[in-house]
Amino acid sequence: MGDQEECARDASPAPEERLSLAEVHGSVPVHRHHSMFRQLLTFAGPGCLVSVGYMDPGNWATCIAGGSKFGYTLLSVVFLSNLMAMLLQALSARLGIATGRDLAQACRAEYPRPVGYALWVLCELAIIACDIAEVIGTALALKLLFGVPIVAGTILTVLDAFLVLGLMRKGFRWLEAFITALIVLIAACFAVQLAMASPQIGDLFSGFRDPGGPLRNPEMLYIAIGILGATVMPHNLYLHSAIVQTRAFERNPEGRSHAIRWATLDSTLSLGLALFVNAAILALAAAVFHTSGRTDVVEIEQAYELLTPMLGSALAAGLFGVALLASGLNSTVTGTLAGQIVMEGFLHLRLKPWARRLLTRGLAVIPVVIVAVLFGERGTGRLLVLSQVVLSMQLPFAVIPLVQFVSSRKVMGSLRISRALAVLAWLVVALIVVLNLLLLKDVFLGS
Repeated sequence: MGDQEECARDASPAPEERLSLAEVHGSVPVHRHHSMFRQLLTFAGPGCLVSVGYMDPGNWATCIAGGSKFGYTLLSVVFLSNLMAMLLQALSARLGIATGRDLAQACRAEYPRPVGYALWVLCELAIIACDIAEVIGTALALKLLFGVPIVAGTILTVLDAFLVLGLMRKGFRWLEAFITALIVLIAACFAVQLAMASPQIGDLFSGFRDPGGPLRNPEMLYIAIGILGATVMPHNLYLHSAIVQTRAFERNPEGRSHAIRWATLDSTLSLGLALFVNAAILALAAAVFHTSGRTDVVEIEQAYELLTPMLGSALAAGLFGVALLASGLNSTVTGTLAGQIVMEGFLHLRLKPWARRLLTRGLAVIPVVIVAVLFGERGTGRLLVLSQVVLSMQLPFAVIPLVQFVSSRKVMGSLRISRALAVLAWLVVALIVVLNLLLLKDVFLGS
């Protein structure tokens, strides 16, 4: 009984704290006595929003570069990264449901104020890096499909702020439905392209024969960490801990335990679909480019232009462009919501959604325009991959607080994770930190 009382006490935000995403907090009804399928539908949605960040244009750049240059070797990195993402997102959902706080609010409450401000700055940098990838991806899709110049397309991406605002006005379930529809479209496009490329099953499994390869090859390590940064998104951990609170589950230990189970299933299934998309992108690049000796394909536009002649069908390139546009549009939602959550949670500062979106997108558009003007489209491709490495460098500053909180009885009460799960989570944290230190060593030593 003491554990339940402690959980109930710790699971409510302090009176001075605001609700996370207050405008949609607890807005989706939950009925525990419905069938399992209907309960899954009730909790389905937040996982889809989170999975968007795992198949955004940044993933495309790193997976294309990895597949064309190293064949199927980095499939093991894609698989491992998605398994890590499933664990970390489940922990993020648990934190939000068990405590009634998102990760940003928990950091503000549990850490000294200077530490909180430092984490806020690092998280904002991660959101800007992610937004750069979205800007470049959407601008490239507009160019490839409609002939819009990169600089003009980059500027046009500012308008997507109004798309998010319009969907939010209709209700959170409308937003989730829009995201889910685009995810299904992306997966369908890559399923068709992969079928056209017809990779051999034996070749696909060859990507798991040497998982330690990146540790011996600095160039492969750079792309591998880019894949990790593009897959496990730091700001997604903040996002997930907030949007799971849109469900009107019972705010007591039993209701929270029930919500944690279904939220974990929702995110795991959604990230399974993201795993398919990421693996399909890398396998497509390996099957089409690497096996033909085109190991120099490292940019999205190169891949688009070569798909038609190398597969003998314009359909492949068309589907590639459509999926890229859907991916760019989809990713704008997570950036908008994550930015709002981070700013409100760390600073208790609330901006109008349109102002917050335009601010973040403006900070991403400026460097993309400068690079496009000075170095052309090849420069924007390099910037896209670099943005994913920057994201990876921010990861430890999100995953360490997350694992610390969900392992703490003080923060989580009886809903803290088991000792075995805590050990596994800390091993994931250690792996992320070690890989980033290896990358820093190679960068600063000029390798």
